[in-house]
Amino acid sequence: MSEQVRVHPQGLCESDDVGAGTRVWAFAHVLPGARVGRDCNICDGAFVEGGAVLGDNVTVKNGTLVFERVTCEDDVFLGPNVLFTNDLRPRAAIKRGGDALLPTTVRRGATLGAGTVVVCGTEIGEHAFAAAGSVVTRSVPAHAFVAGNPARVKGWVCACGERLGDSLVCADCGTAHERSGEGLRVR
Repeated sequence: MSEQVRVHPQGLCESDDVGAGTRVWAFAHVLPGARVGRDCNICDGAFVEGGAVLGDNVTVKNGTLVFERVTCEDDVFLGPNVLFTNDLRPRAAIKRGGDALLPTTVRRGATLGAGTVVVCGTEIGEHAFAAAGSVVTRSVPAHAFVAGNPARVKGWVCACGERLGDSLVCADCGTAHERSGEGLRVR
C-alpha cells in the first residue's frame, strides 16, 4: 500500500494494491486482494472484498458492500448502502468463490443511488444512473436512467448527470447525444 493512502485510525485496509490519494474512513474495511485505484474515497462502514476492483476516483459511500468479482471502472459513484451480490444460488453450506461467482461491471462514470441493489451478472453502462432504491436485475444501457424494482429505463442522462429531454441535448452542458444500440453515445 502506498504511503500516500490515508487510512482513518478506526479504518482497516489490508490490501497492498491501493492507489495514492485514496482515503479509507472509520469502520471501512478493504480486504487483502482488493484492487483500489487512485483518489478513491471509501467512506465509514463500507466493505470492499478481496477480488473486487475499484478504478480511479471511485466514491464508495457509507455502508456500501462491494464483493468479489465486482468491478467499478473510473469515476463511479456508489451511494450510501449500495449492495452488490455475486452468487445467484447462495447456500451457507456451499462456499463458492472465483469463477463460480458471477461478475458485475459498473462502467466509467456511472452512478448508483442510495440503497441500490445490483444482482450479479449484470453490467451498468457508462454514465448510467440508477435512482435511489433501485433493484438492478439486468444490464443497464449507457446513459440510461433506471428506477424501481425491478429497475427499468425511465429516461436518459448526460455524463454531467442532468436528465435528457426528447432532443437528447443536455440543457445544462449542451452535449448532444444519439441512440447507439440499446443506449446513448455522445454525438
